[in-house]
Amino acid sequence: MIPFRTADEVAAAIPEVVGHLVRRGLIGYPTETVYGLGSVVAPAAVDRLAALKGRAPGKPFLLLVADLAMLSGVGLRLTDAAERFAAAFWPGPLTLALPGGEGMLPDELRGPEGGVAVRWTSHQGIARLIKTLGSPITSTSANRPRQPPAMDGASLAETFEAAVREGALLVLDAGILAPSQPSTLVDCTGSAPRVIREGAIRFERLASIVPSLLPAA
Repeated sequence: MIPFRTADEVAAAIPEVVGHLVRRGLIGYPTETVYGLGSVVAPAAVDRLAALKGRAPGKPFLLLVADLAMLSGVGLRLTDAAERFAAAFWPGPLTLALPGGEGMLPDELRGPEGGVAVRWTSHQGIARLIKTLGSPITSTSANRPRQPPAMDGASLAETFEAAVREGALLVLDAGILAPSQPSTLVDCTGSAPRVIREGAIRFERLASIVPSLLPAA
C-alpha cells in the first residue's frame, strides 16, 4: 500500500501511481464518498478493471475529472442544465451523465440512457493525481458484487489481495473514511434532466438550480 493521507505523501506517491496507470495498471483509492477502483480510459485498462471487479456486462463505470477541460478532451458535452449543475455543485458528490464521447471513450463507460457518467472529485489528493495524469480516470466502488464498498485501504487490499500481490493493483491508503452518502446521479442526456439516484445532494437543492429537473422514476 502507498500512503496517501498528507499533502507530502500525495506528492511522493503521484509519480509512481501515474506511471502505473499509464502502463494500464489499476488503482484502489479514496474518494469523497468511499474507496474506489480505477484505471485510465483505454479499453484494455477498462477491461482489466471489469475483470477485477467482476462487473456484470452492461453496467458502466463512471469517470472522475479534475477540471472542466477534461470533459472536452474526451469529447463529452455539458448541456445547459449540466453546466448549471456543475457551476453550483462541482467539485463535489454530484455525478452527471453527459452526452458525447463517441469514438473517444470505450462503450463500457456508456450507460443505458446513452450518456457517460462524470464527477469532478472534491478529494484533493485524487484531484491532484488526475491533474498530473492529464486525463480522467475511471471509478467504481471498491468491493466485490453484492458486498459493501471498502471504507479503508487495508480492507480494500485484503479483498483484492491477489491483484495487489501480482502488482496489478496499487492501493492508495488514506486510512478510514468517514461514513457518507453516495453521490447523486443526474442524467443530462435528454430534453429534461432526470435524477437517477438521489444521494448526498437532495432533489430540492438541484431543482432550485434547474426547475425542469425530473425526480427519480
